[in-house]
Amino acid sequence: MGAYLLKRLISNVLLVAIAASMAYFLAATSLNPRAKYEGRQPPVAEAIVDATLDDYNLNDKTPVFERYVTWASGVVTGDLGKTWDGKSVNDEMGRRIGVSLRLLLIGTIVGCVVGVTVGAYAAVKQYRLSDRVIGVSAFVIMAVPVFVLATMLTLVAVGINDTLGFTLLEYTGEYNPALSGWDQFTNRLNHLILPTISLALGQIAFYSRIQRNMMLDVLGQDFVRTARAKGLSRRTALFKHALRTSLVPAATYFAFAFGTLLTGATFTEKIFGWHGMGAWLVDSIHSHDTNAVAAVSLFAAVCVLVAGFLSDLIVAALDPRVRVS
Repeated sequence: MGAYLLKRLISNVLLVAIAASMAYFLAATSLNPRAKYEGRQPPVAEAIVDATLDDYNLNDKTPVFERYVTWASGVVTGDLGKTWDGKSVNDEMGRRIGVSLRLLLIGTIVGCVVGVTVGAYAAVKQYRLSDRVIGVSAFVIMAVPVFVLATMLTLVAVGINDTLGFTLLEYTGEYNPALSGWDQFTNRLNHLILPTISLALGQIAFYSRIQRNMMLDVLGQDFVRTARAKGLSRRTALFKHALRTSLVPAATYFAFAFGTLLTGATFTEKIFGWHGMGAWLVDSIHSHDTNAVAAVSLFAAVCVLVAGFLSDLIVAALDPRVRVS
């Protein structure tokens, strides 16, 4: 198993390097940091603008490959460069990563666990009312874009708060800075509820459909019937044999689902006023900040790498057919 996981890790690292490099070239050739210095009153001398952009490795007069080499050299040593206004990308990224990971990790775990559970239950209750309700609900949720779902949750929270006459559900910002200690902790949890729901619902819908189909395929296999024939209870046969085998495709899908979740987090962070990596990406594109866009892309690629490696670990643990030399 160790050799298998090592091979997978090496291939994933190479994919991250390729993805991050392509993202940098795309940002460097399509964004124009010089535009942030144009139109100012009094006008800034071109020589000063060039010197500033050279210092930030953002000068469009420098060949893009030369800028890429400078950027990649910094990434290898842990320096992601500077933003268009001279701030450290490392500092800004370090502040925002924690914000995004709170949403991504909780949203992924909740979406995966609940989705798999609901999907397995729907398979066991095939064609019954509960199965049909779960199926229709999943397709409805998948048809609704994340930003629409987040907006609807915000409107619901506003309606509930207005009806009750006090704030039951927080719907904007990460926390109330005026609070401290336990009060701030509970306030952070309250602010986390709606963004997490908006991200997790889509994951629950996807996982439930995948898990239901995989579970139905496994339930008809000979080894499940053999387990029942040997005297195992229905519950034991379902959990020990059918569910474990049907989890392998869901584990494989985990890495791809995590990448999809990053896209949803971008809209969610903007709508709910969270200052995470997704919101930073939108702001960076608007401000033509090449290094910041490249840093967010690198973060996204690393997240998918980690999710993919975890997926390989889960598959190796679940599937006894995974063998290495």
